[in-house]
Amino acid sequence: MTRPAGNTRLKAARQHAGYASQQALADAMTRAAPLLDLGHIQVSARQIRRWESANPPWPRADHQRLLTQVLQLPIDQLGFTPPWEASGPAANNAVPAPRASAAPQALGTALPLPNASAALQPPTVGADFAAINAALRRLYFSVQPTQLHPAVLEHTKLGTQLLAETTGVPRRILATALAEALLLVGRIEFFDLRQPDEADATYVRALQAAGEANDSLLGAAILAHAAFIPGWDGRREESAERMRAARTYARRSPAPAEFWAWLDAVEAECETRCGYPREALRLINNAELVLTEGSETPAPEWFNWFSPVSLQSFKGDTQLKAGQPAQAKATLLAILEDTNAKQRSVILGDLAAVEIALNNPEGAAAYAEQALDQLSATWYATGMDRVNQVRRALQKWSDSDAVRHLDDRLYDWQTTVSSLQR
Repeated sequence: MTRPAGNTRLKAARQHAGYASQQALADAMTRAAPLLDLGHIQVSARQIRRWESANPPWPRADHQRLLTQVLQLPIDQLGFTPPWEASGPAANNAVPAPRASAAPQALGTALPLPNASAALQPPTVGADFAAINAALRRLYFSVQPTQLHPAVLEHTKLGTQLLAETTGVPRRILATALAEALLLVGRIEFFDLRQPDEADATYVRALQAAGEANDSLLGAAILAHAAFIPGWDGRREESAERMRAARTYARRSPAPAEFWAWLDAVEAECETRCGYPREALRLINNAELVLTEGSETPAPEWFNWFSPVSLQSFKGDTQLKAGQPAQAKATLLAILEDTNAKQRSVILGDLAAVEIALNNPEGAAAYAEQALDQLSATWYATGMDRVNQVRRALQKWSDSDAVRHLDDRLYDWQTTVSSLQR
């Protein structure tokens, strides 16, 4: 029986570059990672073996950079097939299309080029696609994320396919709309479904679409969202690097005051998560000043997740982490009735944490139950995280009636099954 030849193009490129073994190429890529500001990435011979197999997987973004740097060839000359391309002899003439079953991170990291042989879409295609974006952004605040995520994801697959059928100005407009849609997918994955790895991969795609459109402000928004991922994981330097990139992109395009204030708020949230609440308060104070001064630049339609109320929500959480529970309580109570449904569960969770800091377990349990009421109406994984953190902090009062009542709510059939499903 004849064995498949495997990815002979990658093997030939490896040998041509002087790497006689798969381990030698793996070691070279590992050494190159810090030189490309990718940090410490350990590439194994097993990974190279997978890439040299008959059906090599599409490399993720950082691996693509390493392969092209070490082998000095573009990724499309190394025997890899992008997931949006069909297989078989007709692949070169087919219109690129994403796989129907592809996960967000499996959509590839390069956008399809215009296909001259394909029928071009009408000039209105970008505006039509963007109109759907607007509806999906509104639905985000009311539709369950497990229902909305597949719909938005399929929408981005359509946009990726249509991008191959457009050129010139329509392509740029469509690329902008596609970047907006991918940003929404990433937001759902990170904030609502707690899937940081998937969100990180989605943000790469979103940034690439924003680059295709040359929309620096949208690129800044994507990079700042990407900063949340290492920031919430305590990786301060990586988060700070992404925030520096976000601010650099924002300076390339007129940005409204609200956007600059949001960048301060994002960085403040990351600083708080990394254990630097005092620095976070400085950033929030600066954001408040920026909002007071204002600007004449209007905010883009897609920038619908931030407001002065949102800033105060950031502030309350930061004040609590900075050891100022009384100030945090005042800040959070002042905005509780003015926030959207999803953020309300977060604020209630933070108020519960404030009550713990004030040594009031009964008050904490009561706020946590209110958060559960809100979550039963509008699920938000970030809000549920807050409730779980509060319950862990209430452990020493676990025998009290208030905490037992909270446990009855937290572990009833509906909440337990819902949490496991998500």
